[in-house]
Amino acid sequence: MDKLIIHGGQPLHGSVQISGAKNAALPIMAASLLAPGTHTITNVPQLRDITTMLKLLEHLGVEHQFCRGGSRTAPTLSISADNIRGDEAPYDIVRTMRASVLVLGPLVARLRHAKVSLPGGCAIGARPINLHLTALEAMGASVTIHDGYVEVRAPHLHGAHIIFDKVTVTGTENIMMAACMAKGETVIENAAQEPEVPNLAVTLNAMGARIEGAGTPRITIQGVTELRPCTSTIMPDRIEAGTYMMAAAITGGDVTLRSCPVTALETLTAHLREAGVQIDETADGLRVQRKGTLRSVNVTTAPHPGFATDLQAQF
Repeated sequence: MDKLIIHGGQPLHGSVQISGAKNAALPIMAASLLAPGTHTITNVPQLRDITTMLKLLEHLGVEHQFCRGGSRTAPTLSISADNIRGDEAPYDIVRTMRASVLVLGPLVARLRHAKVSLPGGCAIGARPINLHLTALEAMGASVTIHDGYVEVRAPHLHGAHIIFDKVTVTGTENIMMAACMAKGETVIENAAQEPEVPNLAVTLNAMGARIEGAGTPRITIQGVTELRPCTSTIMPDRIEAGTYMMAAAITGGDVTLRSCPVTALETLTAHLREAGVQIDETADGLRVQRKGTLRSVNVTTAPHPGFATDLQAQF
């Protein structure tokens, strides 16, 4: 569409179902590369990045099918990763979505080789993947960069003690997936604690991986020789939920968020309450109301469990 026209000035009332989290869906979709067979993923959000990841997986030889339920039910995605026929993530796809780099870890783990175009960063600054590559080298991989591509070879991937210089969500997820099928134990220190990381770990463990500590700064992975397909569920999107919470607050509304990731929103909830917003837990989510005048609040963004950068503009 060319434009959105909004007629404002009205309080928001009612309830809304929170969609599945894109940032949880993308690594779980990439994880399907780790094991042959048919993987089933429920609560998949209908977003352009999901379509882009499917396009990349198709390029690698994966087949997929959506099974749509009722009008209020998110589609279920079936992914068949029996015949991986490629190990290259091309520039034309990676340039449109930086999260395409998430196929690096699974391809190295399963095929022992991957060639991935270097991502081009994003609007809030460059995000190089050097931390991913340094960790893979510590695990026995060789890394070369030429013509805008990074090529990783790892005929004998082994466990290692990885200490990230700074928190990296995709780096944590990539190394978790690679370590699942490495020989021995891998320990990730200063790991990302974002809720999407343990969502991925639950999926990987259901596939036969042995991961402990996901959601804390220290993750331990015991390598296994093979993995199997599984059924996984995408967590609700905390950024979408937080956006609705603030929309209810600024309009003086009364909105109930169904299937809301309450625990993942504790920091935002605390700041909104400080600003004068009434927030109550319900049977399956949160009710957000604002009856009085909002108070100003100071906020500083930080990696989870701090205040999410993706909620800063809305706040």
